[in-house]
Amino acid sequence: MLNGKYIEIQNIDHLGIVAGIVDAIGLVEIINELIGEEEGEKVSPGHVVKAMILNGLGFASQPLYMFPKYFETIACEHLIGAGVKPEYLNDDKLGRVMDKLFLKGLDTIFLIIALKAAQKFGVSLSSSHLDSSSMHVHGQYNTSLPEVIFENQ
Repeated sequence: MLNGKYIEIQNIDHLGIVAGIVDAIGLVEIINELIGEEEGEKVSPGHVVKAMILNGLGFASQPLYMFPKYFETIACEHLIGAGVKPEYLNDDKLGRVMDKLFLKGLDTIFLIIALKAAQKFGVSLSSSHLDSSSMHVHGQYNTSLPEVIFENQ
């Protein structure tokens, strides 16, 4: 028979799915390999990045010093990693990890993670489309150009 005092309920909402995808890609290991881990760290840079992703999906408009508070109400160790406590995810740690990510090069890090995700989930790379504009045009183009006359000034 189960006794109520031995049951602990923790909330994971939609974050369990995201954490599972992050784990499937191997993002924590990729980040740790790219920017390195320091001896004696309580939480690795990869776990910090995973926490930032999860935080961005639910507590994004809060200042960084409030970051640990978000993880007090959810299953932090279950979602991020064994031994990771909310107080380890403070604004100082986040800042140091973000500095290292910037120095490594965000474009490089993004490319490595995107390629790993494409490989893991079988996304074909035989063709691609990139539209970096935020504008669109529809209708007919005016293909007749007006005659321009330049006068000597």
